Amino acid sequence: MTVFDDLVGQDKAVAVLLRAAAAAGEVVGGGRGAGMTHAWLFTGPPGSGRQDAARAFAAALMCPDGGCGHCDQCHQVLIGSHPDLESVRPEGLSYSVKQTRELILRAAGAPTQGRWRVILFEDADRATESAANALLKAIEEPPPRTVWLLCAPAPDDLMITIRSRCRLITLTTPSADAVAHVLATRDSVPWETAAFAARASQGHISRARALALDEGTRQRREAVLSIPRSLTGVGECVSAAERLVKTAEEEAAVATAALNENETAELRKLYGEGSTGKGLNRGLVRGGAGALKELEDRQKSRATRIKRDSLDSALLELVSFYRDVLAMQFGAAVELANDDIRFDLDQLAKRSTPEETMRRIDAIMQCRERLAANVNPQIAVEAMMLALRP
Repeated sequence: MTVFDDLVGQDKAVAVLLRAAAAAGEVVGGGRGAGMTHAWLFTGPPGSGRQDAARAFAAALMCPDGGCGHCDQCHQVLIGSHPDLESVRPEGLSYSVKQTRELILRAAGAPTQGRWRVILFEDADRATESAANALLKAIEEPPPRTVWLLCAPAPDDLMITIRSRCRLITLTTPSADAVAHVLATRDSVPWETAAFAARASQGHISRARALALDEGTRQRREAVLSIPRSLTGVGECVSAAERLVKTAEEEAAVATAALNENETAELRKLYGEGSTGKGLNRGLVRGGAGALKELEDRQKSRATRIKRDSLDSALLELVSFYRDVLAMQFGAAVELANDDIRFDLDQLAKRSTPEETMRRIDAIMQCRERLAANVNPQIAVEAMMLALRP
């Protein structure tokens, strides 16, 4: 077993990373063609395992055996407790220049245990323009034992000056059979359920695991896929939009409630709330008002991101529905992602034309673009639902 075993269907990328880990004793900065270099960019579609690949590579760099998967170095990296690994995951809509500069200062430190100081920057595409410029300077002149691992959906999501200084690792969407095999062998999921989850997730490993193991995830999927047949009038379209947005808001609230409470309590404690002594509690809490406001802003941004991600996931489910309809209309010999609701697909395929199906797919994609541009979710989703109506 190695740290790369969980990277499903990524044999080519794993081979490159194994060679680089084996050459990790070389001087950092040997260039893009060298086995090892100071900056890497992991790209691939959602579910391909960008972050998993980057973390596995970080473990391989720390491990004396190139990522054995069972030593202390590997274990600490994989669970996120290694002192020489700085793992960054933007929680809000963007990653600010202030946060980036703080990260760069932390990245400048020398490794304490491992051979490298590794900075794993998930969702690096969320960095603002000013933050990206700051990041570029750090990548251009890195400390001798610091390695940057950036993750983004596609190379074009980052500034050309950043991606030109990184060695590119491109991941692909694994096959449904490969995902089903992992679920069946590593998660003990019955093969029929594993095959369904792999097919419905379209190769998205985390999504497939959630579909296979969580009844609530399956119910939410069923609710989204029932939308097309419910759009019989304007009122139904508005109601469907309201349900979809409300569900996303509820998911965001559930995901952030406990975390927000703990963060706020810790900050208040840090600034002296509950301390004894005349005037001590009042003064320290007042001094922390700015920090509390900053925390609240970050929490709101995080909730907005989770809500947007939830909506986007639902929209992609709808895209897969209409893509299946289009495949049936053209008689394409492809596996249907939503074969479990073939009757609904067949009914809509017979009642509409390929041109109408394409217009519906375009309407969903336009809704995604509007949400990314901060259009009011209710308005954007209502417009989409009206465009989906038969």
